[in-house]
Amino acid sequence: MDKLEKEKLSLVDKLNIKYGPLDVYQRVEALYQDYNEGEVMLTSSFAATSAFLLKVFSDVNSNQTIYFIDTGYHFEETMIYKDYLTKLYDLNVVDIRAEDTDHKLTSDSKMWEADPNQCCNLNKVKPLDSLKSNFKIWVSGLMKWQSDFRTSLNYFENRNDILKFYPLLDIGYMERDQFIIDHHLPFHPLKSKGYSSIGCSNCTVPGEDRSGRWNNSPKTECGLHL
Repeated sequence: MDKLEKEKLSLVDKLNIKYGPLDVYQRVEALYQDYNEGEVMLTSSFAATSAFLLKVFSDVNSNQTIYFIDTGYHFEETMIYKDYLTKLYDLNVVDIRAEDTDHKLTSDSKMWEADPNQCCNLNKVKPLDSLKSNFKIWVSGLMKWQSDFRTSLNYFENRNDILKFYPLLDIGYMERDQFIIDHHLPFHPLKSKGYSSIGCSNCTVPGEDRSGRWNNSPKTECGLHL
């Protein structure tokens, strides 16, 4: 690629070219060369195998704030897993929640049954939207194999006025699990019970990949990453 071609590339294109050949640790290290810690918003659901990404960040920059969206509907096992990983890696975790009135509305009406999209919007999307304007880049642990939508993603994407970064995007299912085993990291307690992807207790059942999410519904994404 000559100089003129490089000059025509967008920021996202340049970042994808730079980060694509790197391994996961190198990508996270490069992130802090290109962005300040205060410009980075890192979220974790503390779900099936969140230990992978959290381990990498705790090794590279243990000061990074990690935002956890507490929907009020998490499995008890998820909250135990969250507390365990927080202590294990000495993580700086900040909980964010929906407004009390919004959460009560979803609870009183059992909104997850009649309108799961709106339930996710009120308990996940809306609370996080209030934070996005404070950051330049949003880091998430999405991987291509998890859903058809995620297959189409690149390492960096422009999404609703924020730059999204997926350092684990090309990590396969077996590679992810092997990393966790090799580094003696804990799996989510429900993984051994057949839960491959874990969300809220009201709408998650055992299943392969994300098939157990929003069971008996065509819904595959909560809306955070769309």
